[in-house]
Amino acid sequence: MKKGLYILLISILFVSCSDFQKALRSENVAEKFEMGTELFEAEKWAKAHRIFEQILPKYRGKPQGEKLTFMHAMCSYKLGDYYIASYHFDKFTDLYSASEKIEEAAYLAAKGYYFNSPVYSKEQKETVEAIEKLQLFVNAYPDSQYLAEANKLVKELDYKLEKKAFEIAKQYDLIRDYKASIKAFNNFLLEFPGTTLRNEALFYRFDAAHNLAVKSVDYLKRERIKEAIGYYESLKRAFSNSEFLEDATMMKDKLQQELNTINTKS
Repeated sequence: MKKGLYILLISILFVSCSDFQKALRSENVAEKFEMGTELFEAEKWAKAHRIFEQILPKYRGKPQGEKLTFMHAMCSYKLGDYYIASYHFDKFTDLYSASEKIEEAAYLAAKGYYFNSPVYSKEQKETVEAIEKLQLFVNAYPDSQYLAEANKLVKELDYKLEKKAFEIAKQYDLIRDYKASIKAFNNFLLEFPGTTLRNEALFYRFDAAHNLAVKSVDYLKRERIKEAIGYYESLKRAFSNSEFLEDATMMKDKLQQELNTINTKS
């Protein structure tokens, strides 16, 4: 019984492969279209894509071209080739602006850019591009069924940019380039006023200013200590329950003691 079922499955698979190879070799574009559509509906993306690649140019300007162009783009998307998928979905929206699939195509084009965004530690050109594409979609389709997901993706991408800028500023502190760290954190706080990393950014900005003040020559210490204490006060005002506040307060108290000593001497 099991052997018979196994033979039957192998036979079906063989016939299926045979039909696919026959369609690939065929000169009949209608036959290819039909086979490609069947493979697409069966979610056999790679095989469907191979057939669509052969016949797509021959259906440009024809009624079937709209469906074929969408399916071709979707195959690339399902196969994870997001650069190509976004390109073809963008092309679909240009060619078939009246299509009932226009909103879905526009969203998938933008979402393809999202998938091409790298991890935050790498260059973020693709992330910026993805945000722009998703924002264009949101503006064009404010009532879209994909709106909530699109906004969620934009938020994720925004966080990557925040994390990238934050880590750069923090790295300056770690390599003891305290001036650069303070400047980078100031820019970060201006560029991302609503960031979830604000608490940490305020602390590490103070930390950099503290280190700069401590390591300064005498004639620069007074002003740098005052600046560092000012950054401490900003942290305390913004996050009175910050997990960094205890350490920050100890650092600030030592700075205050040193400032008092400087003032007494002068």
